Amino acid sequence: MDDWYFVTGDKAHIAKEKKKAQELKASQWWKNILGKGLCHYCGAKFPPKELTMDHVVPIARGGTSTKGNVVPACRKCNQEKRLHTPVDMAFKKIEEEEK
Repeated sequence: MDDWYFVTGDKAHIAKEKKKAQELKASQWWKNILGKGLCHYCGAKFPPKELTMDHVVPIARGGTSTKGNVVPACRKCNQEKRLHTPVDMAFKKIEEEEK
């Protein structure tokens, strides 16, 4: 899949959302989510320390650090997702199945 997505590059937005993400990581809500130990994408179980916070809509693409836009992800899934959205990932899966 070609990386055709739009990246805003708005440094002020990115800095603000990263700060909000740090605050969310310290919240009891996030600790409860991590305590379940499940990767949002692959569904595998991991120790909480092995899960990362992933922005479903990446900050660089206008996403926000809100409860509705962050999910726990294993490192592998988070690295594979990169700056893609769920729609991008669905298209990528379809492209791979057609090959």
